[in-house]
Amino acid sequence: MKILKITVSLAFLMMLTPMISNAQDQVVTLEFQNAAKALEVVQKYTKALQAGDVATMNAQFAPGAMIYGLGGGLDSLTVAQHKEYYTNSTNQFKHTLSQELYLPVKVTNNWNEGEWVLSWGTNTIQNKATGKIITVPYHTAGRIVNGKIEFLRYWYDMLNIMEAQGFEVKPPSK
Repeated sequence: MKILKITVSLAFLMMLTPMISNAQDQVVTLEFQNAAKALEVVQKYTKALQAGDVATMNAQFAPGAMIYGLGGGLDSLTVAQHKEYYTNSTNQFKHTLSQELYLPVKVTNNWNEGEWVLSWGTNTIQNKATGKIITVPYHTAGRIVNGKIEFLRYWYDMLNIMEAQGFEVKPPSK
């Protein structure tokens, strides 16, 4: 019985060996040559949002950049659609970001390879006409290539926005 347990344990360990070795090939680092430039690009983008400067926001994108998660949808936006989205938004609302945290990270040998800036914070959105305020926690992940944002993914709390607009969450009827 003891030999069977040892054999099974060794077989299990051998099955895990490829996963362990693959995990070691993936490299994630916080210190890389373009970290400061990547951070600068994303911070310039967020400062422009707070200033309502959509042209400067869009200038941070690579020409073929794709933006995901705006408007709560899974659909992608082009740079031109991003400009339209934020022109509409900044005409109606003032965006104030707080509790910002930025993390430049470089990933190699993985599906999400590249130089990224991850950011977290709170976007306090004030309706310019009514003064009504909506507080929205957010997270973004932007891949930076040649000093421009090539890919940007937004995640934020849609429930805060919906409830502030008067929507209610009700349990399903039985």
